[in-house]
Amino acid sequence: MENNTSLQQQLLEAGVHFGHLKKKWNPKMLPYIFAEKKGIHIIDLNKTTESLQEASAALKQIARSGKKVMFVGTKKQAKEIATQCAQRVNMPFVTERWLGGMLTNFNTVRKSVKKMQSIEKMLNDGTLDSITKKERLTLTRDKEKMEKVLGGIAQLGRIPAALFIIDIGHEHIALAEAKRLGITTFGMVDTNCDPNKVDFPIPANDDATKSIAIIVEYITAAIAEGLSERQAAKDDDAEDNNDENERRAARMEAEAQEEGGRGSRGAGAGTGRGPSGPGGTKRRVASSPKRTGAR
Repeated sequence: MENNTSLQQQLLEAGVHFGHLKKKWNPKMLPYIFAEKKGIHIIDLNKTTESLQEASAALKQIARSGKKVMFVGTKKQAKEIATQCAQRVNMPFVTERWLGGMLTNFNTVRKSVKKMQSIEKMLNDGTLDSITKKERLTLTRDKEKMEKVLGGIAQLGRIPAALFIIDIGHEHIALAEAKRLGITTFGMVDTNCDPNKVDFPIPANDDATKSIAIIVEYITAAIAEGLSERQAAKDDDAEDNNDENERRAARMEAEAQEEGGRGSRGAGAGTGRGPSGPGGTKRRVASSPKRTGAR
């Protein structure tokens, strides 16, 4: 409970509870609104804390299973925070401009990413040394332009498992594409948005930098935790495999020794049987002169 109280205190200090003007509100946000003060809606921080913890638990699980979470925040207040946090946990991000079809037309976007990477490679390995200065400059500019928009998804090989959106009203295209593809959505929802549009709404002030920072940092910490648990589980599996291999090797060695032991016993038994065969004949040959002598 203390942990919750301290989290609420931090959210309060960061101004997460400040909503929009009453006249701009979305009635569907009513369950998350605590009161109205000077014409501004105040968000219920109890609800924010609950939603934040629920969203974090779900994101932690997604990260633990090895899937990707895409951070989307193209507002100027969110750009830097989203970029830094996504890079920290090695997740894809879109902070410049959401290209229409970035998810629904993913294959075409991948082609653009590959083009960007091939230009970068050619510029670095000296393939383009023979071209003119002007052509080189044009290519460099193209690459920079592409990198600005596509840099955050350069390592994304397939569609992400979840989207974490800062301001679902501002990023409505991203939200619509995610819905169409059945991607799980997490989002900061202010009093002027519809919380039912997101799978995991987090009621919070999505305009203040401090408010965005505290929510995104909390989410990132949960993802980092999920990733470290995944790594620990991988290490345990590797150890178990090593132990299993060692046990198997020891078992095979023991079986080999047992086989060797059986082989030597078999050889001994053969020599024991030997005298009863050929040895027996010798005994009979030796006893026949005795019988003649008696006659």
